[in-house]
Amino acid sequence: MNLPLPLVKAPLVSDWIGFADRRVQVLTGRVELGQGNLTALLQVAADELDVDPAVCSIIGGDTTLTPDEGFTSGSLSIAVGGLALRYAASAARHILLAEAARLLQENPSALSIESGRIVRSGMDADLDLWRLAERVDLAVPVVDYAAPKPASERRLGGRPLARIDLRERVAAHPFVQDLALEGLLFGRSIHPPSMSARLLSLDMEGLRARPGVVALAQDGSFVGIVAAGEFEAIRAARWAAARAEWSEAGEAPSDPVEAIERSQEDIEIVHAAGEPGTVTGERFSTKVSRPYLSHASIGPSAAAARWDAGRLTVWTQSQGVFPLRAALAEVFAMDASAIDVHHRPGAGCYGHNGADDVALDAALMAKSVPGRPVLVTWSRADEFRYAPLGPAMVTTAEAILGPDGRIGAMNVLASSAPHGNRPGRGGPNLRAAAYLSTPFPPPRSGDVPLSSGGGADRNAVPGYAIPALSIGKLIVHDLPYRTSSLRALGGFVNVIAIESLMDEMAGSLDENPVTFRLRHLDDARARAVIEAADESAGHPFAKPNEADGGGWGLGFARYKNTAAYCAILVRVEVEEAVRVTHVHAAVDMGEIVNPDGAVNQTEGGILQSISWTLKEAVRFDGRTVATQTWDDYPILTFSEVPEVIVRLVDRPEEPPLGCAEAAQGPTAAAVVNAVYRAVGVPVRDLPLTRDRIIAALV
Repeated sequence: MNLPLPLVKAPLVSDWIGFADRRVQVLTGRVELGQGNLTALLQVAADELDVDPAVCSIIGGDTTLTPDEGFTSGSLSIAVGGLALRYAASAARHILLAEAARLLQENPSALSIESGRIVRSGMDADLDLWRLAERVDLAVPVVDYAAPKPASERRLGGRPLARIDLRERVAAHPFVQDLALEGLLFGRSIHPPSMSARLLSLDMEGLRARPGVVALAQDGSFVGIVAAGEFEAIRAARWAAARAEWSEAGEAPSDPVEAIERSQEDIEIVHAAGEPGTVTGERFSTKVSRPYLSHASIGPSAAAARWDAGRLTVWTQSQGVFPLRAALAEVFAMDASAIDVHHRPGAGCYGHNGADDVALDAALMAKSVPGRPVLVTWSRADEFRYAPLGPAMVTTAEAILGPDGRIGAMNVLASSAPHGNRPGRGGPNLRAAAYLSTPFPPPRSGDVPLSSGGGADRNAVPGYAIPALSIGKLIVHDLPYRTSSLRALGGFVNVIAIESLMDEMAGSLDENPVTFRLRHLDDARARAVIEAADESAGHPFAKPNEADGGGWGLGFARYKNTAAYCAILVRVEVEEAVRVTHVHAAVDMGEIVNPDGAVNQTEGGILQSISWTLKEAVRFDGRTVATQTWDDYPILTFSEVPEVIVRLVDRPEEPPLGCAEAAQGPTAAAVVNAVYRAVGVPVRDLPLTRDRIIAALV
């Protein structure tokens, strides 16, 4: 039996499932980031155990309780974490049924479970899972007992289940920013303006004398202020920031995106097939660029920490409590077992944002006030200026269209700043760790290998039947800006490049872009989602082109070439600016555990992708991020949200594939292609602003 990878680190049934106080306790290393995955994971466990979800509770991301599943990322919560939980819950079910059979002197096949009670021949056997759990040992290997139900026997799978966390989020105070720990103090950091800046001078005595200041934490160029109240901490931080003097070293590129395009770093060929150099026909080429992006979470990052008798406790909104624990252990030169990291809800994130950085800030400050917890919340300016950025990218692609109307070859080169700088990968990768007196500088990123989904080269291999391919990536390491993982990684830009080429080639043949794609697809599931999206939109490409700046566009990809299939059709209007008016999506994510959650995730990805494509770009002043407010960084507003229709292609017999990031690339590609049809010229440097469209038309 090929077990899901999380069961290697957490092989026992008791690592995942427990029974106490008439409730089922579900444990998972995944965390809730606002996407509803804990609801779906609870649904998976309840389905295998034949219990009402209302009697289940779930704990995610706690180094003292839950399995170590690394990061909640890559659309893997259900595809990998859910599968592990299904195996573990099925093992618990079989162990408990075996015990019931022993007590009742029955064959286990004669027994079933209904709402947690044992049923024999349609009659209640006066036994339930909780009584049975008291008699058995669940600290046994999952592999010895796992036998998940076939899809036909799942009662909950594929049905909507209300989010289990919404009531608390609306009516209570669950967020890490709301923590009210006994003896709580409040902290603020004085950040160097760039990763290479170092503190030259600051009136520490004057800072210590500011109203409400309890303690200062200084280590190298890190300065943290601990105050009795949050207002006092903010005022002291403003006072210090206005007076701190910093060094600066090194030049910055005048155009960071152009610097990536012109980099002389080595190109790595990550995939090759056939002999592209020998293919003849009409050549088509494109270049797509995106600027550096912010995660742009509505709420800035926060964390709390407390030192007590040499033990560190951290409350965090991190995507990965175990990797964060390892990173903190390295910084403080201590055993990881002396650090407890508990996940608490915070603003949703889309990869490696400032959540882990602020946790180190809190730990450094808490060390100056042993026994007292310190809550640190970054400001909006902190979040924009100091959190890791989504890497800028430039992807070039070239295709050769044969006289038979089929693509004979395609070359793709993805040039990018690094994507794979999460905490614990080659070093702590935490901001403050880089400028401590004993620094931990960010290591040279190796990027995410294509075998693990890819980083800069994610989705750079086209999913179409093309006999000759050469796919390369170029990682630019010598830029002064801190970057790491942002939703979909390189897949966002690479899908735009490939799909814009597909539209150009279809246009050269005067062929419907849907038909052209279908002719180049051997995968029936890929064909099905394109056909479903086209049908949902009313087959717009079969109608005459719109006049007066309106147009439709199509984008398609299978995320990471191994996960969910997604096709998107959008309609745009190009007037004073580009406005997306309608979106039709079709997604095949294999088994769908919770359709409401799947639709919500797809809608969220679509809207974020539109915002990236039309609006978002980080500004720089030399080596410093100049973006500080929402005025500097506009995002899609509620009044600009289009009509979005999502069709789910449910395949309950197939493995779940995950869906959260599948829409990013196809949506952007559809918008770019729609703008092309609307204005008649390609515009492929993002964001698609009014000025860029006018420049393309001139």
